[in-house]
Amino acid sequence: MTTLTALIVDDEVSARSRLMRQLQVCPQVKIKGEADNGVTALNQIIELQPDVVFLDVQMPGMTGFEVLRHLPPDVEHPHVVFVTGFDQHALEAFEVDAIAYLLKPIQQDKLIHVIERISRLHRRDQETEQERVVRVSSALCSPMRQVVVRQRNRFLLLRPSDIVFFRVEDGVARAFTASESYSINFQMAELEAALPAEGFFRASRSILINVDRIQEVRPFLKSTFLIIMDDAARTEIHVGERRAKALRQRIRGL
Repeated sequence: MTTLTALIVDDEVSARSRLMRQLQVCPQVKIKGEADNGVTALNQIIELQPDVVFLDVQMPGMTGFEVLRHLPPDVEHPHVVFVTGFDQHALEAFEVDAIAYLLKPIQQDKLIHVIERISRLHRRDQETEQERVVRVSSALCSPMRQVVVRQRNRFLLLRPSDIVFFRVEDGVARAFTASESYSINFQMAELEAALPAEGFFRASRSILINVDRIQEVRPFLKSTFLIIMDDAARTEIHVGERRAKALRQRIRGL
């Protein structure tokens, strides 16, 4: 029998306890940990590397979809069982991509069926399943309400409004606040697509700036601009000719 290590993520203690009791009838499942919020879940997935995560969809601060979207690319994605109170019609997107889900309150027979399915998948190549999880979780995410950043060995949640700009340095994307910088697990294109469009401007291939945190715009050479941000370092960001027109459209009067 294939053993599956599992992580249970739900902000309700009663929901986690109930699922643990129900999983006692599945001897192939070994519970390795639990989490009551998205940031803890991220850390637990990285540290424990569970085979399967029972992931609540609706949690305060960060949804289950956002947890998956913020998983570092070098971390092996577990099998994911979404646990949700959504009705059947809202879950059709999951069924199309064959991602496992359980409706609350969880029915024992459905739980057993999902475990059996994951046991079969676990014996095969997991790459296709991982790609489905990433694709669907990204598609169903609402605009990013928080940005997960990494500081040493822990994750933090920042509001987009607190981030002055994002920049790629030596191949690593970083988020800069007024006085600190943090590594992030995103490419610039992903951030540009996920953040509120009215709030951020792609200054160049490697820089995404918060328009509300611009302190000054100076004309520069050949119809380009030099942007001064309102961080402590008063960071200067050059906007070349190709992006200068778009900047004029965003900031009238330039």
